[in-house]
Amino acid sequence: MQKLCDGYSLVEGPLWIPGKGLLFSDVLVGGVFCVDPEGKVSTVFEHRRGIGGMSLHEKGGLIVSGRNISFKSFDGGPTITVLDRDEENDLVGFNDITTDSKGRIYAGSLGSSPVFDDGREPQAGDLYLIDLDGSSRKVGEDVQLANGLGVSPDGRTLYHSDTPRRVVNGYEIAEDGSLGPKQVFAQIDEGGPDGLAVSEDGRVWVALANGGHGVGVYDPAGDLLEIIKIPQPMCTSVCFGGEDMKDLYIVTGSGGMDSDRAGAVYKQRVDVAGLVVPKARVALS
Repeated sequence: MQKLCDGYSLVEGPLWIPGKGLLFSDVLVGGVFCVDPEGKVSTVFEHRRGIGGMSLHEKGGLIVSGRNISFKSFDGGPTITVLDRDEENDLVGFNDITTDSKGRIYAGSLGSSPVFDDGREPQAGDLYLIDLDGSSRKVGEDVQLANGLGVSPDGRTLYHSDTPRRVVNGYEIAEDGSLGPKQVFAQIDEGGPDGLAVSEDGRVWVALANGGHGVGVYDPAGDLLEIIKIPQPMCTSVCFGGEDMKDLYIVTGSGGMDSDRAGAVYKQRVDVAGLVVPKARVALS
C-alpha cells in the first residue's frame, strides 16, 4: 500500500479522471485537489467546504455536493445550482452522490450536518434522484446519515451506506430511476460504513469509518470476504482508478490521529477492475 499524500483534515469524494489522476475534497478546510500517479498534488477548486461526493459531468466540469448539488466548470465559469437545500424542511445539504448508466444523479440528503455545528439535533435525511431534465424527486426516506452510493454492474441495484445504523442498504432500480423498498444488503460489524465503490464482478468495497481501519469487501450476496487494513482508523471513502481500473484509492480523515491534518490518500493494487462511474448528464439551467 502506497501513501500518495497527506496533510488534510477530512478527505472525501475520491474521483478518478483518466489522464489526470485522483480528485478529492477536504471537507472541513475546503477545496478540491488532484493527485497524479507520482504523488504531485494540484488545486482544482479553492474554498468550497462540505463536499462529500463528486461526479464528472459531460459538459466539462464537476457535480459536487455540500450545501447544495452544484456544477462547477473546469474552465472557471459560474457555479450552477442543480438541487438546492431547503432548511425550513430539514434539508440542510447533501453528502455522497453517484450516477447511473443514463447519467442521472442519486444524492443522499442531510437532515443535520454531521461535521459542522448548525445548532440542530441529529436528524435523518433522504435519498434524491436528479433526472436528465434537471427535475428532482425523493426516491428514498429515513437515512440516519447518508454516505456511500454505488450501482451494481447490471444497473439493477443501488447501494447506500447508512453510517450510524451500520448497514449498507440495497434498492431495486426501476426503469424511470425510482427505487423499490429498502433492503439490508450488508450489516457492518467493524466501524461504520462510509463511502463505497463497486467492482466489475459485483463486489462492494466499503470504507469502514470510526475505528474500522480499512475497507470491507463484500460479495454480491452481502457477505464479508476480507478487510483491507490501513494505518488509520478513520477510513472515509474509496474508489477505483488507474489505466486498468485496478488501483484502489482509499481516503481518510484525521479522526483518531494525533493531528487534525492527518487526512491522507492511499493506493492499493487489487485483483479486479472497478466499474467506471458514468458521467452525469443532467440538464444545467
